[in-house]
Amino acid sequence: MPFVSLRKVLILLPPSEGKSAALDGPAVDPSTLSFPSLTPTRGKVLTALIDMCRGDVDSAARILGLGPTQRGEVGANTLLRTEPCAPAIEVYTGVLYEALDYAGLTTAARRRADAQLAISSALWGLVRPQDLIPSYRLSSGTTLPGIGTLASAWKDPVSAEIADVEGLIVDLRSGGYISLGPVPDPVAERSVAVRVLQERAGRRTVVSHFNKATKGRIVRSLVSSRRTPRTPAAFADALADLGYRIEWTAAGAQATTRIDVIVEEV
Repeated sequence: MPFVSLRKVLILLPPSEGKSAALDGPAVDPSTLSFPSLTPTRGKVLTALIDMCRGDVDSAARILGLGPTQRGEVGANTLLRTEPCAPAIEVYTGVLYEALDYAGLTTAARRRADAQLAISSALWGLVRPQDLIPSYRLSSGTTLPGIGTLASAWKDPVSAEIADVEGLIVDLRSGGYISLGPVPDPVAERSVAVRVLQERAGRRTVVSHFNKATKGRIVRSLVSSRRTPRTPAAFADALADLGYRIEWTAAGAQATTRIDVIVEEV
């Protein structure tokens, strides 16, 4: 599906470990994915992953962090060039994506999501919601033979894509996926990082499920609201207006603004 980037706002999402494999559809064509500057690195990582999985299964499973019941995913990775694909927003099925509920959005909200969202991927770098990809197994902390750490492969090309954004950058990624393409200093002052804290009996903690579900709801609220904040302050105002309890302090030059969203329950 052709995509024209608006470059006015970029909302960076983590992928999910849980994925839904397409039953039918075309095979992947990395050259058709959004962010075409990432195509050469995509080809190298894809080849390295397939080659590794075609070799010693025990070694590949260990490198991929797979347990005894997951060894079938090593074999599935060897078929990535021919497996059927589906839109990325349908492939990723974790807590964040359940809360986002893309399928339940209005047509206009889905259009805004397609334009504004980019999903971080250990295999593809960045993809847009409508990019066609297969289900795969590869996480951000993996070191691939012939490639090295995925952070070393993706950091520069992904950060260069982020640097090209003209407006606000909203970073909802987890630490491992931030390492695959940090927000570069020249645009950091136009970026926000969101942290979700659960408050209970006066104590605040980071709880993975609350964090992911709340971030999914934040994205849903933003694309449904028709608001396109262009600055960290405008983004904070938008969250407050949408009913979120937030705390934040403006960052200095070449620094990302952190916004804490305080929740009591999902």
